[in-house]
Amino acid sequence: MFDPETLARDNIRRLRPYTSARSEFTGTAEIYIDANENPFGSPGDVSLNRYPDPLQRALKEKIAAKNGVKSEQIFVGNGSDEAIDLLFRIFCEPGRDKAVICTPTYGMYQVAADINDVRTIDVPLTAEFQLDAAAVVEASSAAKLVFICSPNNPTGNAVDRDEILRIAERFNGIVVVDEAYIDFSAAASLVEQLEGYPNLVVLQTFSKAWGMAGARVGLAFGNEKIIELFNRVKPPYNVNELSQKAAISALDGGAKVSKWIEQIIEQRASLRDRLAPMRITEKVYPSDSNFLLVKFSAADEIYEYLLGKGIVVRNRSRVPGCEGCLRLTVGTLEENEKLIAALTEFEQAVKTPSIKLESTI
Repeated sequence: MFDPETLARDNIRRLRPYTSARSEFTGTAEIYIDANENPFGSPGDVSLNRYPDPLQRALKEKIAAKNGVKSEQIFVGNGSDEAIDLLFRIFCEPGRDKAVICTPTYGMYQVAADINDVRTIDVPLTAEFQLDAAAVVEASSAAKLVFICSPNNPTGNAVDRDEILRIAERFNGIVVVDEAYIDFSAAASLVEQLEGYPNLVVLQTFSKAWGMAGARVGLAFGNEKIIELFNRVKPPYNVNELSQKAAISALDGGAKVSKWIEQIIEQRASLRDRLAPMRITEKVYPSDSNFLLVKFSAADEIYEYLLGKGIVVRNRSRVPGCEGCLRLTVGTLEENEKLIAALTEFEQAVKTPSIKLESTI
């Protein structure tokens, strides 16, 4: 039977976590004189003199109901990046253990690995930006963690879920599936597979579809024992009171979010159809996210031109596998129109319109 404790670092298994004042009792009280707080309140309009719930119980209850899981299967973090960092800190011995990443992908996996002195094994995605499952399984024999982003960033496509589950079946470590963009995809979330795959951790976020990037609220769903390890290692009050309340309130706005998602998907299709025939466009990659990866014939020049127009996009030209590509987030209708207008202006400014510009990369 899978036991994540056996994968955890020795010092984590021995760790006696810090217990905060609010974690040592349940229920409510009339007088709180346990945590050395200011009893008079806060000077601003919002009262923040009390520490937040260290385990985000009210928020987890709403998330659990929405996703059909138990609260004990949910970790709430200061963005998904906290969960990524904790996975390395819990399971990987610095200077010794390894993790598998499948590039091109979200850059924080490599950054978190470097910070924690964990070597990465790079298994490139295929030409279609899908997993090479056999290569991942082979590489994972020397690793504790496998990171898979689906829909993938920066490529935008959903990864074959059967391949992900095949890897989870064959891997003795933790398979981490980052679903930051799952709300924009027709693919079902792998959260529904947690019971059958105890070594699966699924990351989600309030930053994308839910429009709360500024609140920094990320989620990890997983085996209850894995979540217990997260809670053992995390800082006592890792998610502030404002963010917890904002996320709870946001979950009551599901209808509005669904409408936003619908509009973004419509605009994604419109952008794709208008970008594809442009002479400066070499390829618009399929997307299951709220952005498009587009290969241009002069990506660096276009990037600088757009900056001059006050339009900021993400230049991914130097990411292996994404040479000559810009990542374009789907904006509002007005923003998308301005983007297309600027690209059309650039195209018309080319001196030899019958010939595509050569990339300078």
